[in-house]
Amino acid sequence: MTTFTVLVPAPRPCVMAIPLFSGKVAAGFPSPADDYIEKNLDLNELLVQKPAATFFVRAQGESMLGAGIHPNDILVVDRSIDPVPGKIVICALNGELTVKRLARDNEQWQLKAENPDYPDIVIYEELDMVIWGVVTNVIHAL
Repeated sequence: MTTFTVLVPAPRPCVMAIPLFSGKVAAGFPSPADDYIEKNLDLNELLVQKPAATFFVRAQGESMLGAGIHPNDILVVDRSIDPVPGKIVICALNGELTVKRLARDNEQWQLKAENPDYPDIVIYEELDMVIWGVVTNVIHAL
């Protein structure tokens, strides 16, 4: 099961505008570079749509590697987004936090791992589970 450390609220800090170049970087064959700045980009504006409903959490474990979530990644979580099938959610299961993909197969709700080495979790009525929010972004170093 993937667990977490350090819950941090996401208040709107001062704006830190960083240049966003208008040209795109070729991931295939190189292309001529555009040498001008399109605008300044504030990462808070890019990653946090609803500050009052957003928090950050650090992931541990490898159950979501297939979704691009690695150990020590910071997940941006929005509590205002509806947790619908297909979304990656943060849940409290019996008092422990986990991150999984919400799914519904044949009328049965599940929390699916994105790594075949980890089992999916079937959601049943007696399970003590609360969905805290939907993961909107993942921040990790290369």
